Amino acid sequence: MTRVTRDFGDTMQKEAVPAVSSDVVFATSRFPNYRIGANNQIMEAKDDPKVLSMKEVIARETAMLLDQHNRLSVRDLASKFEKGLAAAAKLSEEARLREAASLEKHVLLKKLRDSLESLKGRVAGRNKDDVEDAIAMVEALAVQLTQREGELLQEKAEVKKLANFLKQASEDAKKLVDEERAFARAEIDNARSAVQRVEESLQEHERMSQASGKQDVEQLMKEVQEARRIKMLHQPSKVMDMEHELQALRAQLAEKTRHYLRLQKEITRTKKGEENVPHLYELEGNETLGSYLQIQPCSDNAPDLSNCSIQWCRVSSDGAKKELISGAIKSVYAPEPFDVGRILHVDVISENQHIILSTTGPIDPAAGLGTYVEALVRKHDTEFNVVVTQMSGLHHPTESIHVLHVGKMRIKLCKGKTTIAKEYYSSSMQLCGVRGGGNAAAQALFWQPKQGLSFVLAFESERERNAAIMLARRFAFDCNIMLAGPDDRAPLGT
Repeated sequence: MTRVTRDFGDTMQKEAVPAVSSDVVFATSRFPNYRIGANNQIMEAKDDPKVLSMKEVIARETAMLLDQHNRLSVRDLASKFEKGLAAAAKLSEEARLREAASLEKHVLLKKLRDSLESLKGRVAGRNKDDVEDAIAMVEALAVQLTQREGELLQEKAEVKKLANFLKQASEDAKKLVDEERAFARAEIDNARSAVQRVEESLQEHERMSQASGKQDVEQLMKEVQEARRIKMLHQPSKVMDMEHELQALRAQLAEKTRHYLRLQKEITRTKKGEENVPHLYELEGNETLGSYLQIQPCSDNAPDLSNCSIQWCRVSSDGAKKELISGAIKSVYAPEPFDVGRILHVDVISENQHIILSTTGPIDPAAGLGTYVEALVRKHDTEFNVVVTQMSGLHHPTESIHVLHVGKMRIKLCKGKTTIAKEYYSSSMQLCGVRGGGNAAAQALFWQPKQGLSFVLAFESERERNAAIMLARRFAFDCNIMLAGPDDRAPLGT
């Protein structure tokens, strides 16, 4: 508590006792000496050497008044109060050190006010006014102390509120950190379990590949041994004769097939009542996988095909669904595995005519191709010898042999030890038969590993080309990828 004191000493010394004017003249330097005689008569006594003079009496009275003034002055009281206050502070400090309860500030001010009130009743005049001023100052101090304590209490409440807010914010932040930490741990555990599952899958895949490779090697060894046995049992001349007979039988079968298709088309036209209608074009070729179909003019009035617009389409066996074959706009088209079981239409549009040609029935599968592909599926990687005829739409001049690796996860094209292209199965990859290109179209396929890079690859035979297409689509389907040609929308599993 700040102690405010006021110095009243000089004022009291100046105003309590009025100064004696120097103009006063006394008749004598001392008072007359009288005594009461008989019959109560006043008699002038002789000078007594012990009687004090007027100045001495005034000096003594003045000293007595000053002493009384000093005893009753507010300054003396303030000095005593200060001493007492210092002693009380000392005692309070000692009591605090002894862990005793200290007096409150309001109690001290009240005691001070009570002391001044008790002092006010014992003084008069200006001393009383000074005491009242002191009481007013004490009351003002009490009011200021109350205001200050109120401000301190308000600040304390605000500080406590801020502390509670910071404590709550700290708890919320700690809770959030714990939640994020738990979420991160869960994500890490999930990632670890996923990595572990992938590692286990890879290990299982490696074990299966090793087992499949061993099985394939054993199967090939058995086939080689069987071939050697057959070769030892038969003479080379008989084997050659059998091959020539097979070739002759194939040629006869092809000729009979063409004749059958021609008769089938004539029967169809007869049923439709169009035997007398002139036909400008017709489709030639075996309607089987591994062959090619070609538009041939059958009338002198047929417009030149180079001046016509051509578009090949796939039609379901019931005729309910029709799909355009993107890029198939030439007079020659080689069916691919997607076309098996579907009827092929071709629209020939000239200036004044729109002619629709169709196969007599659905495209038939190639004999033995499905069994051959199933045998290749068991291998982890199958190699095909190919020749690159086009690269990114440009003619490829060299005709060197390349190797196309069709694997379970990716397709790779190599030339010796140099890798030309290697891509994993993805939605941007395209693979289909070449749509056009003459009688060699049945042995070529179109492969786009990624955007901006494409190849046209020629195989050794139609069987190898169709097997490569079916094998790649089978592996891509296992990776949830539908591998087809540009703009193809065939259902999965075709």
